[in-house]
Amino acid sequence: MLFLSMSLPAVGAALLFLSRPKDRRVCHVITMLFTLAASLMVALCVFNPAAQQMTLLQLSWILSISLKLDGLGRVFAGMVALLWPLATLYAFEYMEHEGGENHFFGFYLLSYSVTLGIAFAEDLMTLYVFYELLTLATLFLVMHGMKAKNVHAGRKYVYYMLGGAAMAFLALATVIHYSGAANFTYGGIGSLSGAPMNLILIMFVLAFLGFGVKAAVFPFHAWLPTAGVAPTPVTALLHAVAVVKAGVFAVIRMSYYVFDPNLIRGTWAHSVCLILAMVSILYGSSMAVREPHLKRRLAYSTMSNLSYVLLGAMLLTPQGLKGGLMHMVYHALMKITLFSCVGAVMVKTGRSYVQEIRGMGKRMPFIMGVFLFAGAALVGIPPLVGFQSKWTLAAAALSAGPLGMAAVCVLLISAVLTAIYLLVPAFGAFFLPLDESGLESRSYDPGWQMKVPLLILCVLMAILVFASKPLTTLLGHVAQGLL
Repeated sequence: MLFLSMSLPAVGAALLFLSRPKDRRVCHVITMLFTLAASLMVALCVFNPAAQQMTLLQLSWILSISLKLDGLGRVFAGMVALLWPLATLYAFEYMEHEGGENHFFGFYLLSYSVTLGIAFAEDLMTLYVFYELLTLATLFLVMHGMKAKNVHAGRKYVYYMLGGAAMAFLALATVIHYSGAANFTYGGIGSLSGAPMNLILIMFVLAFLGFGVKAAVFPFHAWLPTAGVAPTPVTALLHAVAVVKAGVFAVIRMSYYVFDPNLIRGTWAHSVCLILAMVSILYGSSMAVREPHLKRRLAYSTMSNLSYVLLGAMLLTPQGLKGGLMHMVYHALMKITLFSCVGAVMVKTGRSYVQEIRGMGKRMPFIMGVFLFAGAALVGIPPLVGFQSKWTLAAAALSAGPLGMAAVCVLLISAVLTAIYLLVPAFGAFFLPLDESGLESRSYDPGWQMKVPLLILCVLMAILVFASKPLTTLLGHVAQGLL
């Protein structure tokens, strides 16, 4: 079932590349059919997990490409399977003006397949292989249209990704050499404890930085705002679901399933990673406040909020990991909604700067209403989902000593900055006068293919305000290694 879940999007991608249908509706049917089929398979796997593993390729007695679904993989795979069909439906209307849809949706499907491979990875080698493949699959989405700015963004993207992968590979090779094992084990690979402690700490920091490049951790964040030149359905997935979350997922794998968190906690390596996460939160929020371009503003916001997840994970406690996982899931819902709203404004009105959406609530009431709701959730206004995850993170940080207290202060400062860079323009869209130059006296809200995914996302966030206990209980069990 795991193999079929991964294979279906890849088969759909191959079909689009080979057949190149001239009717865009055929392209859409093929894309949605294979996307929904894969998501249904993933749902069956997530809700009916099995203990079996599957080896796709045996490279040596210790290295293999193997699939297995544990609790952490279920969380990531379920999140991806839920959001990918919604992003795809949104993309159908958005891509009308972009062209090259067969090429675009082919790589869109391929990226889905590879992301599932990361979620299903049983061991270090499998995670690393699919992590690298994700860079290649999404590169062509960033460069879609092959304009000069897209090519530049693609080059910058791949340079950062390959540099990060090189650091991660050093950690991976060292772990396998000293432990003689590669399979993920909650609590760390036991045989790794025989390696020199100083080397373990260096490799831990390298793994954090290497996999953290995809999560845009400071100072390896510059690729993220630049990648915003890609079509919005790409940036929504890059910044909310696939690439950045794959980076966070890999960091959690290394921190809890490869290295022993009890061994790392309290060391200089632990302090370095916590400080980098806090610096990333503050830097991302500060840059978002001063950034006038809507998509780049959200890109810096992503940098900040992904570091919330890293902060929770780097507390190296079950409570911290639970808070990090909560924010990983909730941020995906909030940020894909925000990016989709901004994309709708850009494609329907041609406006892309913060000052240009003043009064836009008069012409796009649905889009700006959704933007306000998702923005309020991301700020962390009680009792919205962003508040729930931030409260859990702050509670976990309070028990982590002086650095934990500093982390709580960072979370509070970031919340204020988030309110400035999101709520100020959101309220301005409703209460400030509209610049009507270039606009007609009609509604600019998009069609149903863009509206339906946004409505579903808002309903999901509203439901989680009142009925989040099953999800948070599941995440708590995952954080404790019970699943």
